[in-house]
Amino acid sequence: MEKNIILGTAGHIDHGKTSLVKALTGIETDRLKEEKERGITIELGFALLDLPNGQHIGIVDMPGHEKFVKNMVAGSSGIDVVTMVIAADEGVMPQTREHMEICNLMGIEHGMIALTKIDMVDEDLLELALEDINDFVQGTFLEDKPICPVSSVTNEGLMNLSKPLKPSAAPFLKENFPPFSGCPWTVSFQ
Repeated sequence: MEKNIILGTAGHIDHGKTSLVKALTGIETDRLKEEKERGITIELGFALLDLPNGQHIGIVDMPGHEKFVKNMVAGSSGIDVVTMVIAADEGVMPQTREHMEICNLMGIEHGMIALTKIDMVDEDLLELALEDINDFVQGTFLEDKPICPVSSVTNEGLMNLSKPLKPSAAPFLKENFPPFSGCPWTVSFQ
């Protein structure tokens, strides 16, 4: 039997974590009135993604604002894999770095990068964002992980993010999946 996976989103405020979760699952994880009014995640949000193979992925949508870092820490304590969300129009930002440090402190070893908002940039800016991300992940647990370009508005790339996580599969290595060729959700658990 396949292990069910808990996936957490991480990254800077307004980089599209909640929109990505909603695009993948149809579930709005911002449920508080204040979250809806302010347009930011304050409390942890939860969603379930059922895969065609019957496996379930529980998703923890973590806030990106620096004032809610304690909620991000609480959410990261039980995740198996992280999706570091980085917006193509802004690149790596302060809470991206802070969330990476928290993931490292929490001992998270598996993950990938979702390069969001690709519908908002041209090819040149997209290339700059990819360079920024590659520099940022040097020496981290995400260094050899794929970068999946996606848009929650146009749905471009979303199918690549919804492929099954298979705990017994081959390691989740970037060299197996060049950028833009697709980012299958496979991760190896020791």
